[in-house]
Amino acid sequence: MRNDSASTATAVLARVGGPANVVSVTHCMTRLRLTLADPAAGDEEALRALPGVLGVVGGGDVWQIVLGPGVVDEVTAEVRALLAGRTADAAPGAAGGQGAPATESARRRDATPVRTALRRVAHVFVPLIPALIGCGILAGFNGLLLNAGLLPALTPALSAIASAFMALIPVFVGYNTAKEFGGTPVLGGAVAAVVVYPGVAKVTAFGVHLAPGQGGVLGALAAAFLATRVEKWCRGRVPGALDVLLTPAVTVLLAGLVTLYGLMYAAGTVATAIGTAATWLLATTGALAGLLLGGLFLPLVMLGLHQALIPLHATLIEQQGYTALLPLLAMAGAGQVGAALAVYVRLRHDVPLRTTIRSALPAGLLGVGEPLIYGVSLPLGRPFLTACAGGAAGGAFIGFFAMLGTRVGATAIGPSGWALFPLLAGNRGPALLASVYAGGLLTGYLVGFLATYVTFRPAAPATPGDTATDTTTTATTPAPGT
Repeated sequence: MRNDSASTATAVLARVGGPANVVSVTHCMTRLRLTLADPAAGDEEALRALPGVLGVVGGGDVWQIVLGPGVVDEVTAEVRALLAGRTADAAPGAAGGQGAPATESARRRDATPVRTALRRVAHVFVPLIPALIGCGILAGFNGLLLNAGLLPALTPALSAIASAFMALIPVFVGYNTAKEFGGTPVLGGAVAAVVVYPGVAKVTAFGVHLAPGQGGVLGALAAAFLATRVEKWCRGRVPGALDVLLTPAVTVLLAGLVTLYGLMYAAGTVATAIGTAATWLLATTGALAGLLLGGLFLPLVMLGLHQALIPLHATLIEQQGYTALLPLLAMAGAGQVGAALAVYVRLRHDVPLRTTIRSALPAGLLGVGEPLIYGVSLPLGRPFLTACAGGAAGGAFIGFFAMLGTRVGATAIGPSGWALFPLLAGNRGPALLASVYAGGLLTGYLVGFLATYVTFRPAAPATPGDTATDTTTTATTPAPGT
């Protein structure tokens, strides 16, 4: 039974220092992300123990609370409603006080240049994922209709609907970039729109004509970031009476010119290099690349850093029509499912943990790994490592076929597991692509299960007067609700 979202939101806010301690609220497909004025005022253990909370990633001013797909949207809406009702004297930062020195120390540790950059890039692209998923599914369905020769009157309309967003995605990237970096969002979108405007074909840069879309999302990201810097520069120098006229014009003009005569060409070169490198990597070292990507993805998910890969996926989809990296990374979820099933078989008498596994498995099969990560494998320790082994094996399987010339890709990002089947694309027919992907999933399930079943030794049930412990692996059942 799903927990009441309003009650969950109230309980979450109470355990992060209250509404006054929350600076901003965002969310992705599974996580509520709260930026806290004073992280020391939050109680991470109490938060983990809440029914419905699957895990918490803290360690800095941004706390990621794993709630699962669907639930996170409802709880985020309730949190925002509660924050909207806070009084002026409970403004962010009011919770400071004794925790201030610890807060500043934690913020410095968390705000390394790399982590900050990855987080901000994720904030730009994560809001675009629902549209990427929806348009990707429609593109896959339209492809099936075209291959089967069905509904010829409908396929042009479906193609237009599915392709329109991808054609204009740089505009949305520019809008979100300006918003994230403190500029006027519509100005960021206006400058990024230069990248996809058909008229750029008449512009010559570095001796060659530009092509509409050259540089893609990378060019849009750079263009909007530059526009934000130009806008801030203008705001501090243009008189207030002229600001409404001059600042937007100068921002669009300067950033637009630099975009046309520099950024588009440079970003296009980088984007081409990314596509070439990905193709070469899979063709020559596919099995090894798949092993590494599939095996290391779960730790990235655990740390919340996997969203930083979105620009790479988006660039490959723009260039090639699909990203061949996503199916490799999706194998991490298969290893997780296999490991969870092995734990389920091993711990026959641990009813709470088996109940957690049963409730989390459907999401795991559909590629949402956080419930199994935070509810099962990570608390138990060794199953997390064996789940990574399963993901590595599945990734190596798909990578091996890439070396043989069969590249399996996805037309959108977000889903994985079984949910990725409608989005599969590549350089072969749909039946072969689905077979290779299914083979990777089965390999991940099997290796994850066997590696966990063989190496995981749960603690023996205690008997009266027996103080011995199992020194190989001690199973610790997650708190109720995780």
